[in-house]
Amino acid sequence: MRTTVQDVMTTDVSAVNAGASFHTVAEQLINRGVSGVPVLDDDNRVVGVVSEADLLAKQEFKQSYYGDSYLPPLRARIRHTVGSEGSGFYKALGETAGELMTSPARTTTPDTPVVLAARQMDKYGVKRLPVVDSDGRLVGIVSRRDLIKVFLRPDTDIDNQVREAIHNDVLKLEVTVADGTVTLSGTVPEHSQAIAAVRLAESIDGVVAVHDKLGWKHDDVVANLTMWGGA
Repeated sequence: MRTTVQDVMTTDVSAVNAGASFHTVAEQLINRGVSGVPVLDDDNRVVGVVSEADLLAKQEFKQSYYGDSYLPPLRARIRHTVGSEGSGFYKALGETAGELMTSPARTTTPDTPVVLAARQMDKYGVKRLPVVDSDGRLVGIVSRRDLIKVFLRPDTDIDNQVREAIHNDVLKLEVTVADGTVTLSGTVPEHSQAIAAVRLAESIDGVVAVHDKLGWKHDDVVANLTMWGGA
């Protein structure tokens, strides 16, 4: 069974309404010790995320545009005056969570495998993902730290799952697990079976690495390559 977001997510979520003030958002981040919070509409649906970086846009803007020795060019001052939603200038003028947030929010669902959630965080460069139900309502949040929890699985759990995945009752391999690292030893009838066993072990949640010490009696991989190469 694959570990899903529901298995590792936090359900005690700090969130704010779109109308929450700048001060309220800052208080939430500091008091809860988080770097970002989901922004909700009146129906508890996630409409965005406001982070420390969003709040700091205001301070950065002041430093750049109101310093004693710096006068921004006319084009920049016009852009500051008009602003564009989502830009640093717009956020620097923001007073509420709805004006400060990044929208739309990148979200995930409780049944999403943790590996896909990790890929989504990496793809979009975010540290957390609000978890929503089928109606888009907030049910939790998952962070990079939460995803790392999967590597804390007991070695005995990993051992049992590896043996089941590779049908060890048939192949009779030696399986050992230490600190999440799996070692496969023994001899199988076909080379392809050894390759499959290693790949299956690597796919198990919580496996850090697989050490392949397998042998085989018949190299069907080379045989197949030769056959296709001669076709």
